[in-house]
Amino acid sequence: MNAIENLDAALDALARHFAGMPPVAAMQPQVLEWRDGVLRVRAPLAANVNDKHCAFGGSLSSLMTIAAWGLVSLELETAGLHADVFVADSRVRYLKPVFEDIVVEATFDDAVEHAALADTLRRQGRAGIRLQAKTLLADGAVAATYTGRYVAIGKS
Repeated sequence: MNAIENLDAALDALARHFAGMPPVAAMQPQVLEWRDGVLRVRAPLAANVNDKHCAFGGSLSSLMTIAAWGLVSLELETAGLHADVFVADSRVRYLKPVFEDIVVEATFDDAVEHAALADTLRRQGRAGIRLQAKTLLADGAVAATYTGRYVAIGKS
């Protein structure tokens, strides 16, 4: 399999994983892009709207959480590692209402941690990593921010 086929297979597996969790599937997330340690996900406003006709805060938090989770999972899978990835703790700040489709971008918080992730998991059987995510508006503004710590536990 070449690099593009590996990328497509990893993204397809992530989409299937999202679709297999009913609460996540209900939000209708779609992976837009994964490149250079960044994962972008979109979800339609219509599936995530609240009584004020803007995006439900729980959807924003959930989408940022699964985007960060997906980023860790993709990085490990493409390194040939199979792990259960769990969110250990997180913090969300809501800055602006979202009256459009939700676009989330997840990134690693620390380049050194990111570079060591796969090796740490191989050596210790588990690894922790910090991530950031943000909900972006079409005009470039940030509507919400997320910081989270994830733990990956290797599977035999």
